[in-house]
Amino acid sequence: MTTTAGTGTFEALRADAITDPEQLRELYEQPGDAAVRKQLDALTPQTAALIACSSLVLVASADPEGNCDVSPRGGPAGFVSVLDSRTVAILDATGNKRLDTLHNVVATGRAGLLFLIPDRPTTLRVNGRACVSTRPDLLRQLTAVGKPPVSALVVGIEEVYPHCPKSLLRSSAWRPEQWLPEDAQPSSAEVTLAQLRLPGLTIADIEQTEADSLKYRYE
Repeated sequence: MTTTAGTGTFEALRADAITDPEQLRELYEQPGDAAVRKQLDALTPQTAALIACSSLVLVASADPEGNCDVSPRGGPAGFVSVLDSRTVAILDATGNKRLDTLHNVVATGRAGLLFLIPDRPTTLRVNGRACVSTRPDLLRQLTAVGKPPVSALVVGIEEVYPHCPKSLLRSSAWRPEQWLPEDAQPSSAEVTLAQLRLPGLTIADIEQTEADSLKYRYE
């Protein structure tokens, strides 16, 4: 592949990319009946049980201009509360305070969730309307990480879809014998140092900050 100077790799690839949904559909077979039928607009007892087993959820959102964001949320299994078959709530635990997801939700009223369960190949997709709530009676229920949060992300469910396990099986995400050794990747501190580009800042400084952040993560 060749690129024009100043254009960049993405622009070069976008030049002849697919822009017609019908053209895209022609490349693939139609989805099977089960892949279509298993999309519901509310939780079943089984999918509610999956959420209760999940300790990690990825939250997707976008701002009014369509700029997308995916952020992780974690806690003990059950930290995401099922309020009813069409409503879930995620406490906003202490983080970097950028509020990227919450800003997007306030602006657009939409969010998507992908629930993961450690050591299991199951993933559950939940999409729908969303809001940021500070109602005291709700926040008092959401103490899974130590204390009531400042706010909670509430999702009004419009789509529930259990994915097949192929992606997690292919990735060997839960198979330690397939994991790369620790020294095969840059550490969190090394990545942060390269991102910050601050004179005089050292890896040791960042490692101490990270350690303090984990130690005082509920403050």
